[in-house]
Amino acid sequence: MTGRRRLALAVAGLFALLAISGCLSPVSDADLKENATYNWESNASASYTLYTNNYTAVLDVNNRSSIELFLEDAFGSNQALPISALQFRYPNGTVVNNTAFSVETGRSKVTLEPPARNGTAAFTVARSGPDFRTPVVVSGSHEVHLPPGRAISLPFISRAVPGNYTTQTVDDRVVVRWGSVERETILLSFYRNRDVLLFGGLAGVVVAIGLVGLAYYRRQISRLEAQREQLGLDVDTEDDDPRDRGPPPGMG
Repeated sequence: MTGRRRLALAVAGLFALLAISGCLSPVSDADLKENATYNWESNASASYTLYTNNYTAVLDVNNRSSIELFLEDAFGSNQALPISALQFRYPNGTVVNNTAFSVETGRSKVTLEPPARNGTAAFTVARSGPDFRTPVVVSGSHEVHLPPGRAISLPFISRAVPGNYTTQTVDDRVVVRWGSVERETILLSFYRNRDVLLFGGLAGVVVAIGLVGLAYYRRQISRLEAQREQLGLDVDTEDDDPRDRGPPPGMG
């Protein structure tokens, strides 16, 4: 075995050990130092605003010494929430960056210790697709601002969990709101309004083609029946009584 191969195997083994021990985290200091703009004026205890590639979270810290951020994956294991652009706003309005926090990062969770027990913490998380899932880490009301042009009003193609929510439209965004959440996660599946129009148009075309095909089929059946009648092939013998045929030949 060459020295280069041994080195590659050693590096791979080191990464495997780090992953097993939980030392590899999706969150880095560079991520936490990123800049972002947050809406600090929400009336909800937790407010989420969804964009195309990420979402922002603004959470009221009410007498909390720490916040744990993680989501359960498909295999039932906890995975750290990949946050970035960490900030904190004091009750007097002063905003500080991630350096004011004590942050512990790992593969299974991210633990935040804010600089004060009361205030507002904010961060950004990457996302994609028509689904949104976030852990519930504070008590009280929650709200999610969908991306512009999205909705959740149609069943089967959208849903919101938990279900005791209300919606309203604010500045071209549908806002989904809960007075309180007694679950560990919030889940939303939404759709584009223009997609509904597209699907509706396609459905109309399919129905129209089906009706035209049905009309053509019935017309062909009627034409064949008329041709059989002209050729004398349609002889109805269902109600034919042998006694109505008269006597056998030679006995008339």
